[in-house]
Amino acid sequence: MEKPPYTKSVSACLALALGTGTASSLASSHREAPFITQYPQVDATDFYMFRSYETGRDAYVTLIANYNPLQDAYGGPNYFALDPDALYEIHIDNSGDGREDITFQFRVSQQLGNNGDGLQLPINGENVAVPLKNIGEVSSVDSAALNFSESYTLTMVTGDRRTGTGQAATNLSAGGGTSFGKPYDNVGKKTFNSQSYADYANSFIADVNLPGCPAGAQDGRVFVGQRKESFAVNLGEVFDLVNLNPLGAVDAEQNIIADKNVTSFILEVPVACLSANGSVSVIGGWTSASKRQVQVLRPKPSFDRPEVRGGAWTQVSRLGMPLVNEVVIGLPDKNRFNASEPKDDGQFLTYVTNPTLPALLQVLFGVQAPTVVGRPDLVAAFLTGIEGVNADGGVAEMQRLNLTIAPTPAASQSNLGVLGGDNAGFPNGRRPGDDVVDATLRVAMGVLCHTGLGLCQPSDAPDGTLAYTDGAVQNAAQFDSAFPYLSTPLAGSPSN
Repeated sequence: MEKPPYTKSVSACLALALGTGTASSLASSHREAPFITQYPQVDATDFYMFRSYETGRDAYVTLIANYNPLQDAYGGPNYFALDPDALYEIHIDNSGDGREDITFQFRVSQQLGNNGDGLQLPINGENVAVPLKNIGEVSSVDSAALNFSESYTLTMVTGDRRTGTGQAATNLSAGGGTSFGKPYDNVGKKTFNSQSYADYANSFIADVNLPGCPAGAQDGRVFVGQRKESFAVNLGEVFDLVNLNPLGAVDAEQNIIADKNVTSFILEVPVACLSANGSVSVIGGWTSASKRQVQVLRPKPSFDRPEVRGGAWTQVSRLGMPLVNEVVIGLPDKNRFNASEPKDDGQFLTYVTNPTLPALLQVLFGVQAPTVVGRPDLVAAFLTGIEGVNADGGVAEMQRLNLTIAPTPAASQSNLGVLGGDNAGFPNGRRPGDDVVDATLRVAMGVLCHTGLGLCQPSDAPDGTLAYTDGAVQNAAQFDSAFPYLSTPLAGSPSN
């Protein structure tokens, strides 16, 4: 597809305003609100939405929703299962009104070995259930020693997420049916001795049929499982009153979460499905997780029923554009933001038009915060999209992706996305290698006032062209250049 004629000039202006300088990123949504820290299994950490840049797959969009942050690979014996009583969702708005038109719903199931009774060993004449999730080697062709497994279903809902039309996706790799397997977490090299974990996990990549898509645009791929943490961050220093030099050098040693894993929902969907067969050029997207409204602890819990849950689905996690709940939304409203939907974002407008982050940086480092009233530059970046790149006529916080902009191959990507002259990257969607923190810091400090876009004037942001950074490294070279893109998770053993 050809780029719109105006995008080249916009990216050139943004790249000129940015100047040179290296980049990094900060954790996008890890433990970002008080309430969600109690439920890590449904804590959305990162959301990615981009035209697939794997060779030969440019007719697809890849959607990645990460959950369960800061996983230590050695975290046995239970490791990092998902929540079987939760609803994990990826939402797409292709009408520009902040309401979902398409929702991909994931429901997880868990199974014990030995047909639900758990694997047992004969001890002194009695069969006794073992305490571990596996008692021998595991591979894609032999899972007999696996005492715990997870699977999931995928439903595509058109219209409202709760009242729309839902159609179950089918697993073409398994000959049909609606169940998809999830790989066991990477517990260690002895467990996966006969097969590399990468090969084992890749065996769970499934071809999928999405019957809710238009005819001819129903094929895709899906993977749900553990991946290496996809973000780099100087985490402790950032939240210790930015205890670093925000204009300093970039250093790979600054990634304090380089030894963590995460759990990912990764779905590849035809562009023609999300664009209503080409009638829509810009889509919005976000991810959410919901739990049942009522939860009652059982005094005598079982493996599969430690509590009783009922009532309506209630959203407890939400993520569209990165960093919004961390550094934009005020502490009193963080839980409420996680429960809200983009269509209702007018209630949070003051946080965007009167941001506190630039004022904090001014106090801490003496840089000049932008003075423009109403911050139309931030409104464009976070709520409406940027004219000439990904504006859709709406006002809502979500990622926006211009489907007519061709993907950039991994080797040619700028980790600053549009600010680096690469219109296929953030904030036009988001790819794994995009440095969203450095980009967001620079936008917050007024880089868009120096672009000639007419959003504000250079005099409104005298320090807007400085190369703000958290000092960690983030780029496309840290990831695979093919589905599922995110890297193989770290092994829990042998320990370093």
